[in-house]
Amino acid sequence: MRLEQANPFPYDFEVAKTALVLIDMQRDFMEPGGFGETLGNDVSLLQAIVPAAKAVLDAWRQAGGLVVHTREAHCTDLSDCPPAKRNRGNPTLRIGDEGPMGRVLVAGEPGNQIIDVLAPAEGEIVIDKPGKGAFYATALHELLQRRGITHLLFGGVTTEVCVQTSMREANDRGYDCLLLEDCTESYFPAFKAATLDMVRAQGAIVGWTAPGAALLAALRRPA
Repeated sequence: MRLEQANPFPYDFEVAKTALVLIDMQRDFMEPGGFGETLGNDVSLLQAIVPAAKAVLDAWRQAGGLVVHTREAHCTDLSDCPPAKRNRGNPTLRIGDEGPMGRVLVAGEPGNQIIDVLAPAEGEIVIDKPGKGAFYATALHELLQRRGITHLLFGGVTTEVCVQTSMREANDRGYDCLLLEDCTESYFPAFKAATLDMVRAQGAIVGWTAPGAALLAALRRPA
């Protein structure tokens, strides 16, 4: 299968060897009252990508592709959250504090869950990650290798932090990665634009980018 509209040149993949990875589409980042908003961010920017992400997710499921969801999530005792991370910045709530949706970025709390419209289906992989990257201190690489996955399609938030970190980790592990441009967003639009440029620079040094519509069109084409 080929995405002709991919940048910097067409992206070839097989559905059976490709996973869709949706990064941290959690209430704490996406909804009012969550951790993202306590940092002073406009969460409506992130909410704007939900329809595109939902369309891609539905189509990928229909095609029988593997789906991976990640959540930035810490143990209840915060033993996997170093002080350098918890104390960064000047938020009104810190990781582990009690907020409107439970303890911030703590596994099992209401705010730590993926938003309902993109909720994982039975059998899909859900990775709780203590860091920004999806491969750090998780079993993701082993799970993908076991399934013969060689290509990854990325969406999620935020583009320049957890999404980009995960893509770079994946690139170092040998995966061919593509970032779906309208299925990812930042609280800072200029940061998203810069990340897209960095990812596809120098002949896809980190990976490719393409609009979600290009993937949908490819999945609709007869085999």
